[in-house]
Amino acid sequence: MTDILNLIGAILTIGFGLFGFLAPRYTAAVLDLEPTTSTMGLSELRASVGGLFVMAGLAAIWLGDPLAYAMIGFAFAGAALGRVLSLIFDKPPVIKVLIFGGIEAALAAWFLIANLA
Repeated sequence: MTDILNLIGAILTIGFGLFGFLAPRYTAAVLDLEPTTSTMGLSELRASVGGLFVMAGLAAIWLGDPLAYAMIGFAFAGAALGRVLSLIFDKPPVIKVLIFGGIEAALAAWFLIANLA
């Protein structure tokens, strides 16, 4: 059962990453990011919100090792921690942060608990 849930979590990770990777303008709009006179922000979305998670998910599936899945969990834990800090310091839209942060925290918990036990 753990193998199946790891695979589903990795596919979700890839799917979420594909938004940033292939549709950075859409991702920017969903995340309330404003365009500037440079396209560097789109590059950053493709890299950090997109490619990073696409490759992490693909690598975990390819390697098939619990530690590879746990590393995805650490990445999601870092993202969720960033959301908590943002709630404290930035006062972002709470509902959006709770939704995105909740997904990140849930995936982090699954990948870490299931693969480090």
